[in-house]
Amino acid sequence: MSLNRVVLVGRLTADPEMKYTPAGVPVAQLRVAVNRVTKNEQGEYESDFFNVTAWRRTAEFCNNYLSKGRLISIDGRLQTRSWVDQASGQKRTAFEIVADNIEGLDRKGDGPVNSDDGPQMGGGAAPRTAARVPIDNDDSDPFADE
Repeated sequence: MSLNRVVLVGRLTADPEMKYTPAGVPVAQLRVAVNRVTKNEQGEYESDFFNVTAWRRTAEFCNNYLSKGRLISIDGRLQTRSWVDQASGQKRTAFEIVADNIEGLDRKGDGPVNSDDGPQMGGGAAPRTAARVPIDNDDSDPFADE
């Protein structure tokens, strides 16, 4: 039996980057900062940064409702990609999380302001529309106050 499962809770370091494959499949690239649970020798928390890829409806959700600074949870798998660098001819490897599920854990504007426990990244912005024709005409944010 084998298992490849990754669960992260962290803050987006930038707005998701939405693109489409040549076949029209939505894909979003995210970068997430996750604080470590212990402090370093200087008494500060360090953060790890992870590249995350979301596909299809999960990518659309990220593009429409998530923005820099939002606290999110990610459930997915770790994946590697290898290629030969054209300039140097060296083999390169990248590790990324492929998200199966992403959830917003805070509301717009709830990002850290004067906090000692994480990167200073400000609050969220209004929902954005994809670069192509929007798939969902519902502009409501499921995390906004009603």
